[in-house]
Amino acid sequence: MLRCLRLVLILPLLWLAACAAPPPPTESLFDDSLFAAPARPVDAGEVFALSEPMQRYLEQELARDVRRKGPRAALVDALYAPGRLRLDYDAQRTRNAAEAFEARSGNCLSLVIMSAALARQLGLPVQFHSVQSDAGWGRSGDLLVSSGHVNLVLRHPSGDARTRFDVVEAMLIDFEPPRPGEKQYSRSISESTVLAMYMNNRAAESLAAGEVDEAYWFARAAIESEPTFLAAHNTLAVVYLRHGQLQRAERVLQRLLAAEPANTAALANLARLYEKQGRTPEAAAVQQRLARIEPVPPYHYFQLGLEAMQRRDYAQAKAMFEKEIDRAAYHHEFHFGLALANYGLGNVKEAQRQLGLAMKASTRDADRQLYAGKLERLKALRIQ
Repeated sequence: MLRCLRLVLILPLLWLAACAAPPPPTESLFDDSLFAAPARPVDAGEVFALSEPMQRYLEQELARDVRRKGPRAALVDALYAPGRLRLDYDAQRTRNAAEAFEARSGNCLSLVIMSAALARQLGLPVQFHSVQSDAGWGRSGDLLVSSGHVNLVLRHPSGDARTRFDVVEAMLIDFEPPRPGEKQYSRSISESTVLAMYMNNRAAESLAAGEVDEAYWFARAAIESEPTFLAAHNTLAVVYLRHGQLQRAERVLQRLLAAEPANTAALANLARLYEKQGRTPEAAAVQQRLARIEPVPPYHYFQLGLEAMQRRDYAQAKAMFEKEIDRAAYHHEFHFGLALANYGLGNVKEAQRQLGLAMKASTRDADRQLYAGKLERLKALRIQ
């Protein structure tokens, strides 16, 4: 059985459950004395701050278009036009506005933060949206990460006379538009929620890197930024679990579940906590409760596929990977597994096709390069 801690990370597609009850009180959730001080202070003020290169870009490279078209049309053109400010999508790390501008890449949250920082400097009103879609999960070691999406709406500045170039009232900036057949629903969110998402992402990334102390400070900052963003409470519980503070982890999870009883990430982590403590009946009760909400957990068929691959039962592995793809069509790991199973069955052409799909679905440069290399080797095999 795949036993993973569950986090919520804002990457290519954001899953965010609505809060059905008032948020749990944050008093007594934290214990700073358990953790080493962060390498550098966690400062929410840095997230949207403009760097000097960003300011120069607006004053020198964008100024002419702003005068001619108006600030919104000028910024949108720069964001999407090749050879200008157009950015590469990379989910490797969540960056603040200045870092995303310097790297010219980032995940959807990083790119939205950078775009909002530039827009506000130009006097443009901005509105953030959380986009709910078919829930997707990813993995980082023994962490299961629920992925989700944010985008940005730019409006006209009041009193701008240049609307003849740009007559639409609201313009959507979306760096990862919906895929074919994907259903999406959006809702407006506050800047404090965006800040909490950023901090929560950094906490999850720190956990994946084994930096538990750093993760604590980011999770703490996320909750302080927006107490109703319950994903950060779950992340804090995972931090305590990783640190061996099981009682504190349980307290955080119980408070979260009091606010949101059907939170599957919190239920899965609570069940694992009870297992670690040897509280078998309580773990079983939570698992039954979770099964009623989520009969087949994330990565269930994928794990069965991996086990079949280890037995060299490639037909069974193929069937399991296909089941995962049936419910998550754009997950690169599932297509990669299916490529390996097909290769084991001697279906080189289909293995090559699945590797191509894995490469297209990947959100990290490192994964894309890995799949591209394997794809080239398969092509070479076909030529021989």
